[in-house]
Amino acid sequence: MEKLIYMDNAATTPVREEVMKNIMPYFTTKYGNPSSVYRLGQVSKKAVEKAREQVASALGADTSEIYFTAGGSESDNWALRGVTAALKEKGNHIITTKIEHHAILHTSQYLEENGFEVTYLPVDKYGKVSVDELEKVIRPTTILISIMMANNEIGTIEPIAQIGEIAHKHGITFHTDAVQAVGHVPIDVNKMNIDILSLSGHKLGAPKGLGAIYIRKGTKIKQLIFGGAQERKRRAGTENVPAIVGLGKAIELANEEMEQEVKRLTILRDKLINGIIQAVPNARLNGHPTDRLPGNCNISFDFVEGESVLMLLDMNGICASSGSACTSGSLDPSHVLLALGLKHEEAHGSVRFTLGFETTEEDVDYVLEKLPPIIERLRKMSPLYEDYINAKK
Repeated sequence: MEKLIYMDNAATTPVREEVMKNIMPYFTTKYGNPSSVYRLGQVSKKAVEKAREQVASALGADTSEIYFTAGGSESDNWALRGVTAALKEKGNHIITTKIEHHAILHTSQYLEENGFEVTYLPVDKYGKVSVDELEKVIRPTTILISIMMANNEIGTIEPIAQIGEIAHKHGITFHTDAVQAVGHVPIDVNKMNIDILSLSGHKLGAPKGLGAIYIRKGTKIKQLIFGGAQERKRRAGTENVPAIVGLGKAIELANEEMEQEVKRLTILRDKLINGIIQAVPNARLNGHPTDRLPGNCNISFDFVEGESVLMLLDMNGICASSGSACTSGSLDPSHVLLALGLKHEEAHGSVRFTLGFETTEEDVDYVLEKLPPIIERLRKMSPLYEDYINAKK
């Protein structure tokens, strides 16, 4: 079998074996509609409610505060569009950051086209938001702050509890896109002052096409999807029972294993980062050196194109990324890396490796073996690198 080293877990993850075992009966023998009154339907309804309990437990929330969606993008849309629709009489100002996922940025742009004003906070060279800067831009008309918990490209973890505290001090609703963080860092929505939280199943070993949103009791928010009375009349559409069951099991496993897995992945991540930096000249880490997701390694390589690196890595059976999953097919430089202050050519030369529950030390060793010759090969074809070498002579 052809060798496969998968290091793009920030884009998606394989469905865990234990999760698949829990899912399968809901495709075959337990296929009832949860809205049905007969026993077959009620079996599905009980499974949905068990998953809701599993998600709530992982977040420190109440089950009544968890709603299932079609994924992180829908949850982000619901948070922004729902809150602004509910509070438009109170104000029209939103605060977010320049490094958010496009589900937030594009929704913010949509809201700007419809009369809302959006402040896009800058970040420092590590991708960190300044809480002092955040407080300075709050206005009497500010109704929502939306700042991601951990960045999908560079892995930087934001000071969410402090941000939430500032939001609550000013009576502002606080939403966080925690798609990359759930299952990888400890989360307590009450201790972290979070009003709304988005998450996605396929980032932690559950199927694609299923996410959830936490909405604190009393939070004013309009619904996004209209139709039937599912999800306590707040999110229409027949429930995707197999995927919901999968999300529940995956998030339960992730939380049970988190302490051990964080230690394991952090060791592998640091071995990968240090190994690359030591073996490849003119390479540097993007994102915060310590306040970062345990499995995230984003490196910029001078004098090469990230897309070329990816193609040669793929020829060696290694899957990585040159940016977020939603923009990896684009030739535009990453908006996240540009926000850190990288030049266009530096952003183009960046590669993201994201480790997961299947990643082994042998996988890291294999990448460290194959990557340096790839960079060297590409630089030999680069006139920019040739000019750099000549200038050093």
